[in-house]
Amino acid sequence: MKALVIGGGGADHAVTAKLARSMAVTTAYTAPGNYGTHLVGANVNIPPTDPESLAEWARDNQIDLTIVNDPVALAFGAVDVFQSQGLRIFGPTQSAARLESDKGWAKSLLERHGIPTPPGRQFHRLDEAEAYLGTVAYPLVIKSSQTDSPTNVVVARHQVSALEAIRAVLDPVRRGPTSSVLIEGYVEGEECSVLVVTDGETTRVLGTAEVYTSAAAMSDAAITPSMGVISPTRGMNDPSEEVMDRIINPLLAGLAAEGAPYMGVLTARVMLTRGGPVALSFKTRFSDPEAQAILLRWQDDLYIIADAVLDRALKDLAPFKWSNDVTCGVVVASEGYPHEVETGYGILGLSETGNSTTIFHNGTRDPYQKPVGLVTPAYDRTSTGRLGRPGGISSWLIPSRSRSKQLDAQATRVSRDPYSQVVTAAGRVLTVVGQGKTLADARQHAYRAVERISFTGCWSRSDIGEEPMGGGR
Repeated sequence: MKALVIGGGGADHAVTAKLARSMAVTTAYTAPGNYGTHLVGANVNIPPTDPESLAEWARDNQIDLTIVNDPVALAFGAVDVFQSQGLRIFGPTQSAARLESDKGWAKSLLERHGIPTPPGRQFHRLDEAEAYLGTVAYPLVIKSSQTDSPTNVVVARHQVSALEAIRAVLDPVRRGPTSSVLIEGYVEGEECSVLVVTDGETTRVLGTAEVYTSAAAMSDAAITPSMGVISPTRGMNDPSEEVMDRIINPLLAGLAAEGAPYMGVLTARVMLTRGGPVALSFKTRFSDPEAQAILLRWQDDLYIIADAVLDRALKDLAPFKWSNDVTCGVVVASEGYPHEVETGYGILGLSETGNSTTIFHNGTRDPYQKPVGLVTPAYDRTSTGRLGRPGGISSWLIPSRSRSKQLDAQATRVSRDPYSQVVTAAGRVLTVVGQGKTLADARQHAYRAVERISFTGCWSRSDIGEEPMGGGR
């Protein structure tokens, strides 16, 4: 069987790697992928914003199953396009994916169906949002509709920071045609994520995780998508049963009642308060970085599970199995993240990790362009040229860069280590995940690997897995 994953981040690398280990999968493709996905499968150079071309490629290459894990592709209706052409695709339809892509609609859906969530209002006009800020108590949480922004959620503890946050999105000079902000109340408790898979009739838990959501310890400003993760949740009983009863099951029932039945993976980020779990947000896919931590512990065959979901046969499968290990993931980021960063710096040390560590690529790329057409094949370690790569130097085309026509010195190091040729391509570059029998062991494995990784401007938080997070969001 041939499988395709639509996406190019760390969670997509984790999903592709999981599929590649399936006994049913002969080749795993990723579109557009990154350097990590090309090590476990083959990359397809088609953007997630072009579902028609993706469907055409999948049909022409006889792809048996596609998993769409990119939020932009979901918002563009990739599932609907594939289904209209009779292609098997795993993920929610465009209408159901609004749960992630349209924060205002998601908030109203939760309120209509009595699902606990902080009170909130959505605004499209700057003047209306500014007036509202003068009538509410602080702190507030401000969520931008710009889902691709690394600072699309901000905790504002006073009106000045709140004004700054909404003006960054709704300023008439910079706003887009669909720009909006959701302003909602701040809640205290322990935050956690619960991942589930559903075929529309049966829902099963994939795992739980805790995400570190700021660029610095105890930060109460910008909430970044992720700087670290541990799985399972700690210091508390397994919250998944209560989250299922109070949030996920009513949510799925509400979506179905409103004509948007949900199939696929759903990530619920919730706050565990004294009064019970409160829904904060949803990802209509394997979320980053939860997927990197949970998929290493989850022992079932992803292809078989996804195939069963499409056949509405999830109820017929045996109970899921997990290892007893704990995982701790540390994000290695570019200097300046979560704001503007420079990319293209060579990365060293990726092949020097131990057996208890797995590295997932969030934002990496090959510094060279190979003249092989649409598909970049997986790296072949059995036949290498002078630079430790297939075909030797004749197979490379060195691109020019604005600041220099030469690649970073680290990237051009002549070595038989294939990883010495990978360069940074985004703010979040890698997720380094350690596994161990205890959280302390997992954390130690992760940070030992992080210490060996180097590129210009690399940095990470030093406290992932160290202390309970707490303190709200």
